[in-house]
Amino acid sequence: MRLHSLLAAFFVCILLPLEALAMTQINSVRLWRAPDNTRLVFDLTGPVEHSVFTLSAPDRIVIDIKQTKLSAELKGLTGGNSPITQVRSGNREADELRIVLDISAQVTPKSFTLTPNQQYGHRLVVDLFDILPSSGANQSATAPISKPPTTAVTPKLSTLPTSSKRDIVVAIDAGHGGEDPGAIGPKGVREKDIVLKIAQELQRQINAEKGFRAELVRTGDYFIPLRRRTDIARKKGADLFVSIHADAAPRAAAFGASVFALSDSGATSETARWLADSENRSDLIGGAGNVKLDDKDAMLAGVLLDLSMTASLSSSLDVGQKVLSNMGRITPLHKKRVEQAGFMVLKSPDMPSILVETGFISNPNESTKLANRSHQQALARSIHSGIRQFFQQNPPPGSYVAWLRDSGKLAIGPREHVVRSGESVSLLAQRYQISPAQLRSANNLKSDALKIGQILTVPATTLAGQ
Repeated sequence: MRLHSLLAAFFVCILLPLEALAMTQINSVRLWRAPDNTRLVFDLTGPVEHSVFTLSAPDRIVIDIKQTKLSAELKGLTGGNSPITQVRSGNREADELRIVLDISAQVTPKSFTLTPNQQYGHRLVVDLFDILPSSGANQSATAPISKPPTTAVTPKLSTLPTSSKRDIVVAIDAGHGGEDPGAIGPKGVREKDIVLKIAQELQRQINAEKGFRAELVRTGDYFIPLRRRTDIARKKGADLFVSIHADAAPRAAAFGASVFALSDSGATSETARWLADSENRSDLIGGAGNVKLDDKDAMLAGVLLDLSMTASLSSSLDVGQKVLSNMGRITPLHKKRVEQAGFMVLKSPDMPSILVETGFISNPNESTKLANRSHQQALARSIHSGIRQFFQQNPPPGSYVAWLRDSGKLAIGPREHVVRSGESVSLLAQRYQISPAQLRSANNLKSDALKIGQILTVPATTLAGQ
């Protein structure tokens, strides 16, 4: 009998530590504030089951997490623009942790868990979306701005009035942010920090030029979902979307800048997705984009959307090559042609979009350069020059730059043109309002034979009425 009691006591002593070890621990809590939401991230030692709900009078957010122990101090989660005014915690049951967030305004909570990756272990993410007084829903505070399209192939235009000399709007998207640091360099340099600095410098330079306005998609250190980035750009009335990155490569020796546009297959699949997605269709119908589909049958809507996607892709390749050529003057290039891939942020049917890889942050030399202020300014200048060249040749109708061109006041310096299928010396000379002899002389052409992909130098000229 005594032996049985001893065995029972032994198993109790063994099982109690095992039960304690089975409890997941919260090792740290981080807060990120975006313009329209607040993100809380709980770092965990393992997966958890949880629930989130709201209480009123007073307004609170309650987070219940099973089999979890709080091992971190809940500090630095209040103040600033965050709606959280106080954080409390306690055990709802022996095996369930309850965290209560007192909030100063009503929010819409959303939560999810994340499995480990290269930077982090298990995480619980709680997003608190601001509720706007005007709409009572989780929407951006920036109202849609209708504008004429940039591209030459034009489905039905918006009928909303526009300024006769409006600014050309460039949306600059600094990749990653907040919980997502992006690639990390040899000395701990984070991609999200570098690209935000380059984006801010590019915005400053663009805004210093009359007739242009740059809008940052991400203005601080917080995360924005990929599709949401293009939504923000569209609602700001962007004529061009530029996403800035500084990637890593498996080989530390990899180096050079790159520019990407959407792949043809990506464009085709995205056209189908937009047509199939009622939410996307309503976004375009509502005036946030340039492709108006509300009065079209399904077949015609498909044709118009495909035309718009094709035109946006053509313009993306054009502006991308100009940016790449200018970047090649101040930094080595990884590839001398615009590459194409199915990046999510490039899949917009109504505005040209490019992704600029400013260099490989995994390369020790390039990582040091990317963190250098003067190099960031030089990169921004080169991207700016490419954007300027593109819009001087393709100014959106109703813009100040279009007015300069039509008034014969827009002097264009030497620029580059990438030969496409069906183009000839005489056709290009007519397009750029120069003589065929000038074009031949500038490129040392001994004949009028051109190759697809060939880069031509177009002599300086004044574009009037092009």
